[in-house]
Amino acid sequence: MDDAQLLRYARHILLDELGIEGQEKLLAARVLIVGAGGLGSPAAMYLAAAGVGHIVLADDDVVDIGNLQRQIMHDTARLDVPKAESGRQTLNAINPFITVVPRVERLDGAALSQAVADVDVVLDCCDNFATRHAVNRACVAHRKPLVSGAAIRFSGQVSVFDLRRADAPCYHCLFPEADEVDELNCATTGVLGPLVGIVGSMQAAEAIKVIAGIGEPLVGRLQCLDALTMQWHQIKYRQDPGCPVCASAR
Repeated sequence: MDDAQLLRYARHILLDELGIEGQEKLLAARVLIVGAGGLGSPAAMYLAAAGVGHIVLADDDVVDIGNLQRQIMHDTARLDVPKAESGRQTLNAINPFITVVPRVERLDGAALSQAVADVDVVLDCCDNFATRHAVNRACVAHRKPLVSGAAIRFSGQVSVFDLRRADAPCYHCLFPEADEVDELNCATTGVLGPLVGIVGSMQAAEAIKVIAGIGEPLVGRLQCLDALTMQWHQIKYRQDPGCPVCASAR
């Protein structure tokens, strides 16, 4: 690191658990963020500020006025701009010394597999189960850590799935894929704006821990928040030995 980087990241470097070695790992890291909306906004902004060297933002949507109540990476001047591109502008304004790659597409199939293979950590910041399961399958196939978050109405949750650990469950172990899912979404159900900020920030924190190899990431633990009472609770879960996604991959 040069003198400017030492100054920029000084408050991280002062942390004994992180230090210069951990910060250098962040600078060298490549992260894929799937979804540049409510969760992806704070997650991406904190990772950019932390100096994660290469961030891929994947989202096929454009900025809508209804997004602005919570999606803090975008603003009124960027209505109708692709969220991935709007996000790139924000992240480069926060930290012009990192590389941000906008992908204005819904990643799936071979494109999703390759995107996951090319990075060190994946953040699932999307808003639907089909994409979450597709991202999980790609992460299992390539043994990439997955930091997953979700928020709706006043309820939020976050967990980490890291099959580099022999005892780690995958997303399917916790939420088995079903043909028919009664799925809630913010457009019809609503969501408290700051809630996605809390969950997305937690995803960034977990990603930093995974990249730097510090602390104890939320593997096998689902951290849940009820924002109406501001109470947290944690659910522990294990591998499903019959999981059709990860059992044969071990």
